[in-house]
Amino acid sequence: MSRNLISETRREQKRYDDKARWYDFAEWPMEALAFGRLRPRLWRAVTGAWVLEVGVGTGRNLPHYPQGARMVAVDLSPAMLRRAARKAARRGQHVDFLLADAERLPFRDAAFDTVVATCVFCSVPDPVGGLREVLRVSSPEGRLLLLEHVRAGNRVLGKIMDWLNPLVVWMGGENINRDTVGNVKVAGFTIEREESFGMKILKLLNARRDEGRMARSRRKIRP
Repeated sequence: MSRNLISETRREQKRYDDKARWYDFAEWPMEALAFGRLRPRLWRAVTGAWVLEVGVGTGRNLPHYPQGARMVAVDLSPAMLRRAARKAARRGQHVDFLLADAERLPFRDAAFDTVVATCVFCSVPDPVGGLREVLRVSSPEGRLLLLEHVRAGNRVLGKIMDWLNPLVVWMGGENINRDTVGNVKVAGFTIEREESFGMKILKLLNARRDEGRMARSRRKIRP
């Protein structure tokens, strides 16, 4: 990882540590308007015995964790993780919480049946690098489930988002103009289901490993 990306990652960690205390309150309007009804819809698609949540934050998704699955949850922010762990304890849920960077996941290859993230890859400094790490730790039949906000397809609104993005990143760390659908494909996934909401700015993505593309890549690098 380059020095630039390491520096950005440290900035992101500090940002989320600083806002952990009031994060749930600040996110309440979006939770009430959209995320609250989209989270359960996303988590209903989870399959398999081993499930990873990348970017658990303060634990907004804990109520939707599937019964009977081994749950592992990671986050870059120690302060966010502490809040999520306290919520899980109050709920009587067993979750393995780990401090980890999405771009350097501390797991063996093909460890998880499903990987889930909600509004995470808008703030990962190298989103394709992070998604490739998710690909690495996903089993051959593994699923990637995402709830993300993306750059608007509308030409005018998209340009406005491009213009506002530096200010939004400076204020909170989130990019509002990322092409997460494209990034998922570049990372090596095939999107099997894509649902759009709110002028197509919010996306629910259900993806799997693109074994064909991976095989072609391996052939290209074979000596």
